[in-house]
Amino acid sequence: MEHIVIIGNGIAGVTAARHIRKLSDKKISIVSAESKYFFSRTALMYVYMGHMKFEHTQPYENHFWKKNRIELVEGYVTKVNTQEKIIQIDGAPDLNYDKLIIATGSKPNKFGWPGQDLDGVQGLYSKQDLELLEENAPNNKVCKRAVIVGGGLIGIELAEMLRTRNIPVTFLVRETSFWNGVLPKGESEMINEHIREHHIDLRLGTSLKEVNSDENGKVKSVTLAETGEEIDCNLVGLTAGVTPNIDFLKESGIELGRGVKVNRFLETNVEDVFAIGDCAEQHEAIGNRRPVEAVWYTGRMMGETLAQTICGNRMEYNPGHWFNSAKFLDIEYQTYGWVFSERRKKDMEAHFHWRHPKEKICITIAFDKSSEALLGINTFGIRLRHEIFDRWLSEKRAIDFVMEHLIDANFDPEFYKKFESQIVSKYNSDFGKSIKLKKKNLKRIFQIA
Repeated sequence: MEHIVIIGNGIAGVTAARHIRKLSDKKISIVSAESKYFFSRTALMYVYMGHMKFEHTQPYENHFWKKNRIELVEGYVTKVNTQEKIIQIDGAPDLNYDKLIIATGSKPNKFGWPGQDLDGVQGLYSKQDLELLEENAPNNKVCKRAVIVGGGLIGIELAEMLRTRNIPVTFLVRETSFWNGVLPKGESEMINEHIREHHIDLRLGTSLKEVNSDENGKVKSVTLAETGEEIDCNLVGLTAGVTPNIDFLKESGIELGRGVKVNRFLETNVEDVFAIGDCAEQHEAIGNRRPVEAVWYTGRMMGETLAQTICGNRMEYNPGHWFNSAKFLDIEYQTYGWVFSERRKKDMEAHFHWRHPKEKICITIAFDKSSEALLGINTFGIRLRHEIFDRWLSEKRAIDFVMEHLIDANFDPEFYKKFESQIVSKYNSDFGKSIKLKKKNLKRIFQIA
């Protein structure tokens, strides 16, 4: 019986295992040093915040794995021998494979800061990181202040988590505005305001010089690079992005770049070895996507796609239109297609931006200057129907059509305020148009004949 070994039990590896089992009777083993059972990584923050217990983050009962004949091996893979098709595991016997799937995810970036390995310095990615956070910052008596380094999505999650325990937070963001390499100017500025309104000490244009130690080897403060200011703290959260977790593969003969190099079929340069999820790097980026995508849903899609190939239906990975969602404290964010920041914006890309005069609600729509075709949309505080924007992007609908039918895309509950009239009114004013908003139509939404 063919033996499929998967290194990593995150969303990519577990999805591959589940779908291989649906399609075949192959022997499947999942190796992980992080946890025995798969859990939802995006839910870790809610455990610390007291909304969930860790076991609530596990979508499958413990008996699921035995029932589906998926063997779970606990241990850290130290070496992959591709010639003999053996993996060496610290904490478990060596494992032979017929086909190997590398799904080892990411690890927090470190940039060689002095003191970055001190007790009290940590990232927020793994189950172990969550456990460490409970030790380092159980309350505001043990942790009198935290400093977070890096202005991405994990950074703002960590800030929100710490504030629920009334721990003061200083947030160091190297950029002049929060996440302005991704968000257009108006959105980034709104999030700056929102962070500060939540009593977080946001320091823009500020970077870390070093982490300072007390006499016991624990964090006592950080020093800022620009001013030399020293900030006392008991916790330093490193959230300056992540990098593929692939150090154990350096002598394997598997081609590596930033991640494990794969083609469109998620195959490596070594026969019978594949890579999926955050650790996989496309030889050539797919459209405007990055070669490495540390995104939950792309890991799931890669797992589903590779399962087809493993089971005899060779399938190319095709993630479709870009989309993502996140939360900035209590503001929900959605993006579909491509809305680039000022520094990444293309010459042919025009933006329409509307912001609510009082609330932290806004929308930005990107479109082609010449054809007026929709390129992408960002929303903050407004929920949209995924399938609607997926369809409009595929149909290359003009921005006038989008504005006219904007109400169709709204997915907010019945009693939520609607802002489409104000949005269309500003669009007409900005671009000298006379678009009239159509009434919501379920037949249009669900394409009922």
